[in-house]
Amino acid sequence: MRKAYTLVELVISITILSIIIIFLYKSYASLNESNRFYKKELSHIKSQQLKKKVIFLDFSLAMDKSIKIINQDKKEDIVFLQSSNSMHNRYNPYIAYIFKEQKLYRLESLKEFKKYPLSVDTEFSVDYFGEAKSFRVYQSDDNSTASYLVHIDFKEDEDVLLKINSL
Repeated sequence: MRKAYTLVELVISITILSIIIIFLYKSYASLNESNRFYKKELSHIKSQQLKKKVIFLDFSLAMDKSIKIINQDKKEDIVFLQSSNSMHNRYNPYIAYIFKEQKLYRLESLKEFKKYPLSVDTEFSVDYFGEAKSFRVYQSDDNSTASYLVHIDFKEDEDVLLKINSL
């Protein structure tokens, strides 16, 4: 009757344990890599959804007849409006969407934006929405309801096309 393990049995068990640990480490490393990838993708999707939500709320909660669309050329519009939606905790802020040098900006201020280019003394908060190929806002011809079609052709993100009715 034996009371101990032989050296060969011990070496074989350590080898099998090492192989199992190597496979577990590879699985753990690939899991971490996929988690980093999905975290990055989720962050990108959340950013896109936030942009859509802000645009939708700005236009749908706009004050009556406050939306002013200034057409710059066939790919550029400038939009001034007053909305009850605020990203910076302001009460009924004035909002401007400015598309300049293929970059889209959202400006928010307590003072009204009257003309473009903006005056030097204008105070506002700026939110960068990203690089885009075009930014267009179309207003419906129907006078009974104020509805808008907002189209943003982003360079690296998916296009945004929203039909929005003002409340």
